[in-house]
Amino acid sequence: MDRNADLKNSLRDVRDMADLGVVMPDGCRLSVRAWIPEDAEARPVPAIVEHLPYRKRDGTTARDEISHPWMAARGYAVLRVDMRGNGDSDGLMADEYTSQELDDAVEVINWAASQPWCTGNVGMQGISWGGFNSLQVAALAPEPLKAIITICSTTDRFADDIHYKGGCLLNENLAWSSTMWAYSSRPPDPALRDDWREVWMERLEAEPFLISTWLRHQRRDAYWAHGSVCEDYSAIKARVLAVGGWADGYKNTVPALVENIDGAKGILGPWVHLYPHIAVPEPRIGFLQEARRWWDRWLKGEETGVGDDPAMRMYLMEGHLPNRTNQARRGMWIADEKTGGEMRDLALGAGGALGGAAGEIAVRVDSDTTCGLGGSEYYAIGRGPELSGDQRGDDLQSAVWTGEALESAVDIVGQPKLRLRLSADRPQGQIAVRLNHVHPDGQSTRITYGVLNLAHRGSHAAPAPMEPGRAYDVEVTLDQIAYRVPEGHRIAVAVSTAYWPLIWPAPERCALSITGGALALPERAPAGGDEWRFEPPEGAEGWQTEELRAPENIRREEHDLATGEVTLIIEDDFGKRRDLAHGLVSGGVSRERWTIRPDDPLSARGETHWTEETEREGQVLRTETYAQMWSDADHFHLSGRLEAYENGILVYERDVADRIERDHM
Repeated sequence: MDRNADLKNSLRDVRDMADLGVVMPDGCRLSVRAWIPEDAEARPVPAIVEHLPYRKRDGTTARDEISHPWMAARGYAVLRVDMRGNGDSDGLMADEYTSQELDDAVEVINWAASQPWCTGNVGMQGISWGGFNSLQVAALAPEPLKAIITICSTTDRFADDIHYKGGCLLNENLAWSSTMWAYSSRPPDPALRDDWREVWMERLEAEPFLISTWLRHQRRDAYWAHGSVCEDYSAIKARVLAVGGWADGYKNTVPALVENIDGAKGILGPWVHLYPHIAVPEPRIGFLQEARRWWDRWLKGEETGVGDDPAMRMYLMEGHLPNRTNQARRGMWIADEKTGGEMRDLALGAGGALGGAAGEIAVRVDSDTTCGLGGSEYYAIGRGPELSGDQRGDDLQSAVWTGEALESAVDIVGQPKLRLRLSADRPQGQIAVRLNHVHPDGQSTRITYGVLNLAHRGSHAAPAPMEPGRAYDVEVTLDQIAYRVPEGHRIAVAVSTAYWPLIWPAPERCALSITGGALALPERAPAGGDEWRFEPPEGAEGWQTEELRAPENIRREEHDLATGEVTLIIEDDFGKRRDLAHGLVSGGVSRERWTIRPDDPLSARGETHWTEETEREGQVLRTETYAQMWSDADHFHLSGRLEAYENGILVYERDVADRIERDHM
């Protein structure tokens, strides 16, 4: 009998520590939930760190309970850290990805490596915020950090995060700022801290209104260069496994990392902004088994074959009818060493023809500001009808070029680009490009898209207005995708001058005259079937709760027939539940309203309202946060309000307001 093999394959008993303290050099205590094998001091294990502001006690608990005990039982110490100023940790939060945040993570890594239960090797992982700071900490190269797994993250904080996609102001700035305005203003769990009320009041007073900070950096300056690992990929020495989803906002990171970091591996599935073993749209994969293969190789030194895995494993989605819901996607797994197929140029022809001989065209585009309502949320997260719908409504406000019916299926794999020769009638404008799959019955599915602030056509760091009437050559890069358009169907490209509510409109309507262009389409040799197979999803038992209020998701449009005003309403009640292990009650509701009139970009308005609930044994704590954004021709205007209640009594209130000059935006 192979005793070593038995030890490797047997599951280890795990100790779950709810509030392990790690003290930073300045005395700030970070609260860590740790899953550590019971016998780790006798048989030390590597550590895996996840460092987040989202509250381990009642925020990420559902996914933590599925994933972290599973990994710990297989010989790892998993440390889920509440960032300073959040959850049950000390300190105050100032912004995302600060030097303090990253320094704290490095301290936790070094602390973990020095513990008697640790072998000295550490990994870091996370999705979204945790995926971002995993990359950023890896660029600092702490000695114990040997490998990372980054999921749904980005390498460029300016142009490929929630801020300024293509130099356009994403409305997600207000939505995400509002999320953190609510998330980080919650109190610690009173059961863990006698000083919870004092800590809560300090947080409320210091809580930043982050959109004010972000709008003060409308160019790609040093503020955005910090934390953007694309500034120097070579700084990352740890082994990188990158994961993303086609229905997420961060589609471009995985190929960027694979192309720029030696030995990096990538996985891209059909998913929204979720871990792949719990994600939608299905199919899901055995992500935990993949993660274990990665950790076993780079943290334990075991040969698991990950070094021989293809550089890119991608889910090629079969062409499907438009559907806003997260229904399963048919397709197959493809495996490549390259991140995309070979580029083929399709000219924009006369009469709206795509492909064929290039010729002179003269097309005017002047979209209503409501164009874009057929789009998706910037990053869908698995709640309600978040994905893009039938594109025909937006096509009515766009210039569209459509190809002939395909004689055979085309596998589009990679990053399409649209080159245009155009002029504008205003100095400031924007452009949205959609690559669509047109079905035989006329329905149109958005395959991928890109946007560009035309003042940023040459540089995100030094934008410049256009000279009205002057011809410019511009290129719009669309998001990465893997999608099959079937035989007999058609490919189309649509160009509009607005994309609401994804991006904030330019100060005035800007019409474009397009006189030439071509679509560069990345095509891969057709896949004949699955080229890779993942194991089915596994996980631990999961979070045990008592449901006190069921979740509910609402997305609807309201049209004012008198004014033409359109309002998109998004309401997500996350429900309310009691943790059966320690009794904490938590719940929350988010609400967004996005309003605009079709003829007036200055009518654009965004409003948010969040409710966060925390209850424990006679203490009923609640925050209500509000935010609004609107603009005139020269300035953005912001307002916010933060209220805190204890047992129904208002115990704190604060109002904020700001006015920020528009900078070619």
